[in-house]
Amino acid sequence: MTVLDELLVALSIDERLVIDGKLAKNKIVELAFNLDPTLLKILLANERLKSHFFTDVEGMLIFDKVAFQRFVNNKSFLPDSFTQFKNKIGLSVDNHYLADSNDVVLSWPYKDCVLEGGQTKDDQKRSEVFWNETLAPEQVDTLLAPKTLTNFKKFDKDGEHSEFKLGDADNLIVKGNNLLALRSILPRYRRKVKLIYIDPPYNTNNDSFCYNDSFSHSTWLTFMKNRLLIAKELLSEDGSIYVQLDYNEIHYAKVLLDEIFGRDLFQAQLIWKRTSSRGDANTYGTNHDTILFYSKSENFKFNKTFTEYDEEYRKRYRQKDERGFFLDRDLSAKGLKGGGYEYKWRGKEGYWRCPETTMQKLEADNRIYYTNTGTPRMKQYLHEMQGKAVQDVWDDINVINSQSTERVGYSTQKPEKLLKRIIESSSDAGDIVVDFFMGSGTTQAVAHKMNRQYIGIEQMVYIEDTTLPRLKNIISGDQNGISKEVNWQGGGSFVYCELAELASKYSDWVEQAKNSSELIAIWNELKESSNLSYKVDPKEFDRNIEALNELSFEEQQRFLIEVIDKNQLYVNYSDIDDESNGVSEKDKKLNEQFYGA
Repeated sequence: MTVLDELLVALSIDERLVIDGKLAKNKIVELAFNLDPTLLKILLANERLKSHFFTDVEGMLIFDKVAFQRFVNNKSFLPDSFTQFKNKIGLSVDNHYLADSNDVVLSWPYKDCVLEGGQTKDDQKRSEVFWNETLAPEQVDTLLAPKTLTNFKKFDKDGEHSEFKLGDADNLIVKGNNLLALRSILPRYRRKVKLIYIDPPYNTNNDSFCYNDSFSHSTWLTFMKNRLLIAKELLSEDGSIYVQLDYNEIHYAKVLLDEIFGRDLFQAQLIWKRTSSRGDANTYGTNHDTILFYSKSENFKFNKTFTEYDEEYRKRYRQKDERGFFLDRDLSAKGLKGGGYEYKWRGKEGYWRCPETTMQKLEADNRIYYTNTGTPRMKQYLHEMQGKAVQDVWDDINVINSQSTERVGYSTQKPEKLLKRIIESSSDAGDIVVDFFMGSGTTQAVAHKMNRQYIGIEQMVYIEDTTLPRLKNIISGDQNGISKEVNWQGGGSFVYCELAELASKYSDWVEQAKNSSELIAIWNELKESSNLSYKVDPKEFDRNIEALNELSFEEQQRFLIEVIDKNQLYVNYSDIDDESNGVSEKDKKLNEQFYGA
């Protein structure tokens, strides 16, 4: 009996897989990709099938669902009728249409992994660690467990406060690794966020994405996938997400977002035309970014937005009466085949764009006049028009010039007008807006001025020198950016907190050390703690301590910072009561308010 025959016999015992007396190929593939326990038990019960579809990794059996699907989809397995593809046109492999295949997705090295955190400075490069979700579930669970929050502060018009009660409507700023911060806020904000806007690292080799050099593209995709999956859980059913990038990764991001949110929930590709241009004489210059707009469901919040008419458009309104300039509109529908409303109007027969009741109202309001042939035309007044509806090319919002008072000294700062358009299009007052690549805080600044509740996450050190002062200035009545446009007068508040650090104390000690002797003392304490990276064998290191002494002092510092376990940078919420973590009673109380008793 062949493997094919044994598989057919084995699967036939599962009633879910048999329809009208025949095995259902699509159902088999669906259960395999969902790692259905019953299906896996059937395969494991047969030694031949087990050896064919499972791999032994140090005593752990790993199911190769991709190989299984390819086997099931082979034309030798449950061959379909020759009429299967009648009247169908499309790309196919082995007579199987790509559009109907579950395995047509964007693939890359480390896709099924979680990228270990650790970057805290723009110029900090590390060879990143990838935890495989199947082979290292415990490490992944530990990494993504909710973290303890500390150093709570509330800022309002009266200044900074350390004693306060955390409310459901509070704006929130979190300092720390944004993947871990997202997992920490997820229980509180799941399905409550109306809008997410992110301006992530563009992976240009010159920006803040300083992760693994050897697999930069794969690392970026893993980095984004980990965060986008949580972002989807945060969104309400009528929520939306906007992702802004340039040509370096935008096309891969599109496919990744199609996979996570669904291709049918892609709403728009927005082109933001900047005024600056990059390029040389050998190619075209680039002067735009792309913003991908996806919704959580088909019923998403969207407010149509308008811009003021330019002078060229205004010139079209040449006619004038006592009510102002107007443009006349033909009310006949003679150019619409089968369209309009057929009836007589003041003795003239034809098709009209409006029903008779509407025509009567327009005439009563003195908005209709007649041509020499008796055709009615409507007066459309300029002062009553909302403006020009915004399309998908945005060429009316410029970058912030170097002399603008809006600039806060952040190199990739986005103009407030750009975020205003996005926020007013996809949210209403009081809705929650999230940006977990907070940067200089433009999203939060605009959301604050537009009366939205917001959450911002940033792990880089400039949050204290740039972002927080900006938001405090807004509370004080800052008049930069969109302030005059929305009549901003100041007020409001926000809460600031940090992921409680753990192993970071060793990084601080290393950076503050004055000589090699102090570094050796730090090493002796680090190796006895739980904060040493699993990659380092302390006994082997001690046997070769001379190698450390041969390095320069700066190299010794870099080495010790590298061997600190970055997964232990933050205190898990489950360990909040461990006295060695030093969490204050005040912070414990606020954590209880945040996570729930």
